[in-house]
Amino acid sequence: MTSWLIGWAIFLLHLLGIVSAVLALMSSRTSQGAIAWIISLVTLPYLAVPAYWIFGRPRFYGYVSARGERDTVLRRVLARYRERVEPFVAESRDADIRAVEQLAMMPLTTGNRTELLIDGEATFDSLFDGIGRAEEYILIQFFIVRDDALGLELKHRLQQAAERGVRVYFLYDEIGSHQLNEGYLRDLAAYGIGVSAFRSSRGFRHRFQLNFRNHRKVLVVDGREGWLGGFNVGVEYLGQHRRHGPWRDTHLKLVGPSVLGLQEAFWEDWHWATGAVINLHWTPRVTCEECQDVVIVPSGPADRQETASLLVQHAIHSAHERFWVTSPYFVPDQGVQDALRLAAMRGVDVRIMMPERPDHLLVFLSAFSFLPDMLQAGVKVYRYQPGFLHQKVMLIDDAAASVGTVNLDNRSFRLNFEITAVVPDRRFAAEVRLMLEQDFANCRRVSRDELTSRPLWRKIVSRAAYLLSPIQ
Repeated sequence: MTSWLIGWAIFLLHLLGIVSAVLALMSSRTSQGAIAWIISLVTLPYLAVPAYWIFGRPRFYGYVSARGERDTVLRRVLARYRERVEPFVAESRDADIRAVEQLAMMPLTTGNRTELLIDGEATFDSLFDGIGRAEEYILIQFFIVRDDALGLELKHRLQQAAERGVRVYFLYDEIGSHQLNEGYLRDLAAYGIGVSAFRSSRGFRHRFQLNFRNHRKVLVVDGREGWLGGFNVGVEYLGQHRRHGPWRDTHLKLVGPSVLGLQEAFWEDWHWATGAVINLHWTPRVTCEECQDVVIVPSGPADRQETASLLVQHAIHSAHERFWVTSPYFVPDQGVQDALRLAAMRGVDVRIMMPERPDHLLVFLSAFSFLPDMLQAGVKVYRYQPGFLHQKVMLIDDAAASVGTVNLDNRSFRLNFEITAVVPDRRFAAEVRLMLEQDFANCRRVSRDELTSRPLWRKIVSRAAYLLSPIQ
């Protein structure tokens, strides 16, 4: 009897492996990913089946279906929002910007003012000042929130805002902030603050979606001011961490109609997390004299296209003189690798800045497997020396730049919800170029000999780590 049950269990498991392999064939976003899953599901279903249902799902289906819930309310509010933004849509849009708008599914707006925030002190001073100015509502979300000195200061500022009668909505990622204790959340809720985790595994139907993350870092105040960029909430982001040392990061403050793009992204995230539709202020306001154009690009596994990867590829193809990019985690997909090499071959000054010190070991090791080909094609690779580099910035010629949350790796391209501000403005590009030139002065340039002369065992380890890049 026992042997009969074991035989049936083995048969069913292999059958489930075959069914899962068919699903992987039909839904995997890359041929490499599909082949890897199919082989493992058919040959090793005992290990591969549970792994596939946790890590292998390519799209965040729950978020897609959530957009359809309460459909009339969502669509009605968004329709009103789009109508109000229409007068602020920029008129002079070239083909490159139209492509970004198509990816973003949001318009390029004029009437904005940007402020580049370099490192932690400037960023959190600006964030806390904005919270202090709030009159109607605050929308705030971070991937990581820690219950340390900086986290407690944030909690205090939000509580003060709530005491003034400001509505506060606080969203955090359940995986990124897994160490955040319940007491912290209860203290916020006690002041009437709306608190929710972004649970990718919400509900029975979506219980296997554990590999998705909400990596966005957004603050919106009264629909007028907004912030996004690389910073999370923890003292290490102020450079107070022994292992990482000084923390190099960049954030961006926005004032003007583009803030509503940040607001819409938060609005949809909150709707997924709670099922609620927040009543917000959607009327744009222009307060600048020398205004800038901005388009907000949300991206994530609920998108029909691979928005983040396509945005990076488009930026590379748009560059004629220079393409500079910084990323703490550099394991791009084949499309981005090819675009970088081709840009260097046609004479573009392609520079990649990444940290010298590893944060995630597998990601750090993976880069060594393809960097020699990059260097041979003329791509210049730099390692930042003073501390940990965490900023996510792109510079395209002297014409445009971006600041956001996207890393150049598979997780940001396909598994994380991210958000980026693209600013096609020469003055802003000049600011970013000056900032990056100062950063490059604190880097060492990587040589091809340095990589090719590594021992064989290190090359093998790097290739093995690269094979795991789809789930890093």
